[in-house]
Amino acid sequence: MKKTILITGGAGFIGSNFVRYIYNNFPEYNIIVLDALTYAGSVENLPVNINENQDERLIFWYGNVKNGELVDTLMSNANIVVHFAAETHVTRSIYDNFIFFETDVIGTQTVANAALKYRDRIERFIHISTSEVYGTALQPQMNEDHPLNPMSPYASAKAGADRLVYSYWATYDLPVTIIRPFNNFGPYQHLEKAIPRFITSCILNEPIRLHGDGSAARDFVFVRDVCKAIKTVIDAKPELVNGEAFNVASSVDRSMESIAKDIVKRMGKSESLITYVGDRPGQVFRHTGDITKISKTLNWKPETTWEKGLEETIEWYKNNEKWWNKQLWMRALPIITKSGKRELH
Repeated sequence: MKKTILITGGAGFIGSNFVRYIYNNFPEYNIIVLDALTYAGSVENLPVNINENQDERLIFWYGNVKNGELVDTLMSNANIVVHFAAETHVTRSIYDNFIFFETDVIGTQTVANAALKYRDRIERFIHISTSEVYGTALQPQMNEDHPLNPMSPYASAKAGADRLVYSYWATYDLPVTIIRPFNNFGPYQHLEKAIPRFITSCILNEPIRLHGDGSAARDFVFVRDVCKAIKTVIDAKPELVNGEAFNVASSVDRSMESIAKDIVKRMGKSESLITYVGDRPGQVFRHTGDITKISKTLNWKPETTWEKGLEETIEWYKNNEKWWNKQLWMRALPIITKSGKRELH
């Protein structure tokens, strides 16, 4: 019999990439997608047209992870849970933080409680956390034992969810695995995120805004590699992954200034497009992921180079203007910097 994966937040960026990855490559799985379709999620991101789809392999439910009755119903039909659903934008969390704690913490508790209720049929509960829970790197590479020092309301909410899920393994022996992806990039990413914002700015010949002096550095990993890491966890022996947290990263950090320069060069634009604004409050100045644990335990490593991934991403945005054009007004958010200045970030 086919197994069923419940994917919360499956119409968002990483979630929809994972849905497409499973749907297109693993016909032995049925998929249930639960998504509230907030501004960052869209049914256009899914691999089928839900208005025309007669394929029972993929069922879409419009709803919120805080709806316990709905989550219970969907969980009763699942064997595996991959929990992506979350508010994710650091800058947005600075001025609109309430919804981050509602969705990321209370929503996660609702999903975990439903998994506990149906623990007899749930084989694997994979929680998608984030490298943001670590805060700024205290060592050259951040392993899973790095202290959790979240530096923004978003990161704090995700740290709470991360530890909440872990407690369901420690207390109830729920088959939980926590994945902490570092910065993802690739197709279908909302324009509020840096790389699609930089790319579309080049397409439109508009200024590229960098926080501070552009020296803040991030570890970027291509989204398809993250999808493969999640599938690797699904396939792993329980004793290797239950109760464990795994970094998913490239182990290379790049300054945001160097990323902007890579993009303008590849797109044939001038570096004069690059402009500098004040530092974002709660800025993390460097993230570099140590993937020794997932490499040794599960034999996973990223397959897509930065150059190849960036080329594929640029081409996708060039060819899908209709998809991203309606997001243009959301590329910039007004915030008050530490100096008290109002700026668009």
